[in-house]
Amino acid sequence: MKQESSRRSRSAPTIEDVARLANVSTATVSRCLNLPHRVVESTRKRVIAAVNELGYSPNFGARAMAANRTNTIAAIIPTMENAVFARGIQAFQEELHLHGVTLLVACSSYCAKLEGEQIRTLTARGADAFLLIGHHREDWIYRFLEKQSIPALSCWTYDAENPNLSIGFDNEAAMRDLTRAVLETGHRRIGYISAHMATNDRARARYLGIRAALEEGGLDPDKLSLIETPYGIDEGAEAFNQLMEGGEKPSVVMCGNDVLAVGALRGARERGMRVPQDISITGFDDIELARVTEPNLTTVHVPHREMGREAARLLVGMVNGEQPADSVRLETTLCLRGSLAKPSDSR
Repeated sequence: MKQESSRRSRSAPTIEDVARLANVSTATVSRCLNLPHRVVESTRKRVIAAVNELGYSPNFGARAMAANRTNTIAAIIPTMENAVFARGIQAFQEELHLHGVTLLVACSSYCAKLEGEQIRTLTARGADAFLLIGHHREDWIYRFLEKQSIPALSCWTYDAENPNLSIGFDNEAAMRDLTRAVLETGHRRIGYISAHMATNDRARARYLGIRAALEEGGLDPDKLSLIETPYGIDEGAEAFNQLMEGGEKPSVVMCGNDVLAVGALRGARERGMRVPQDISITGFDDIELARVTEPNLTTVHVPHREMGREAARLLVGMVNGEQPADSVRLETTLCLRGSLAKPSDSR
């Protein structure tokens, strides 16, 4: 018990302790930890050996106060259960690491109130900047960040008319292009499985893209069969079943993302329907799942990694006082694969 009490009262090793053990100045220790390439190898090895022996860790709070920044950037994503965000956030973190910046991640669960609370909390904890998903949030959040002089960048979206800075793609245009390809294949009866659109501007934009293509093709967009559901494979399968239980069944089921589309594929299989012979199915995002399904999924390729890397560079620059002139639009690509074919009644 005495030993445990003694251990608790022992003070943490300081930079002075490291300098004394390594027989160098505290400035050399600091340089070795922050700019190792500027320290000769023999000295660097001696300092690192002392750091390891003592178990020294720099005082993050003191360094942050001195620099008036924490070298942390926060990303608030809607969900961690969906692979849609994985590649982009991974690339975002990799790029931040190259700049010596740490990533903090929070999940809002598609709840606007929770996202607002997380932004306040992470600001209080010293986040230097924020990566946010989409533009849909209350105006007070942008005013709050502006008053705090904290840069924010929206991702997974691009809207030239929105004053808030973003890097991403035009969801409406991308889905319009995919719908055109579906119509060119001969489909006229279209079902659509979407995420809930009330608080999801990306989902709304994709829905508007389908409607625009239908109207452009001389079809009535109000006849589009629509099911809104949470993202998930089970939810996609259930939504597919709902579409198949209606009156006039669609010849193609388009989905707001690949996870829902994989669910739709499962729903078709469970009903004994062949894809694409009996029903065509499309997704959106081109995550890994899209290329391992049978058949491979027709979808829209989103440049997730490029978006993550560029977002990191933009935010690091903004923290350092740079101000990008405009939002950045990245291009998407159609991936026409085996899950889309001519409708059976037109073959």
